[in-house]
Amino acid sequence: MSEHNRRLVEKAGIDVEKLLNMLLKAAAAEFTTYYYYTVLRNHAAGMEGETIKEIVEDARLEDRNHFEALVPRIYELGGELPKDLVDFSKMAWCRDAYLPEEPTVENILKVLLEAERCAVGVYTEICKYTFGKDPRTYDLALAILHEEIEHEAWFEELLTGKPSGHFRRAKPGESPFVSKFLR
Repeated sequence: MSEHNRRLVEKAGIDVEKLLNMLLKAAAAEFTTYYYYTVLRNHAAGMEGETIKEIVEDARLEDRNHFEALVPRIYELGGELPKDLVDFSKMAWCRDAYLPEEPTVENILKVLLEAERCAVGVYTEICKYTFGKDPRTYDLALAILHEEIEHEAWFEELLTGKPSGHFRRAKPGESPFVSKFLR
């Protein structure tokens, strides 16, 4: 933990414990989303399901990257991950991206879209809270927000048929905005 950095963030007007709670809830959501997207991807079966598997995989791997990018900032601010996985998963800011009772491609896409919309809200809140006060956390949250907005656009396009203007990644899990935090 960087005591100096924490003091600067506090001096700027951030309640660090509140921010840590936000970051932990976001990290828990990313962690559980990675798991549930694995389940959803595997249930995207048949010819129609094959058309979305790679896109779900891109979002799944990037959500794992979001988790990996959030963890160092949590520790830098003096926080830590819960020692119990069940406790951690219960902290998730967003509802679990569950497997629908009828796992049709349309129903799976609805779950994916709902999860991405929640994530967009999460990072918008963190950006609003840290803007002009904690540049490091703001930059991280903004980078994640950019990718979550693209994920949302992908699933909305697949569900509605309306073009989003966004394209798949060159390689799975590329994380064009977040990758600078993973080096």
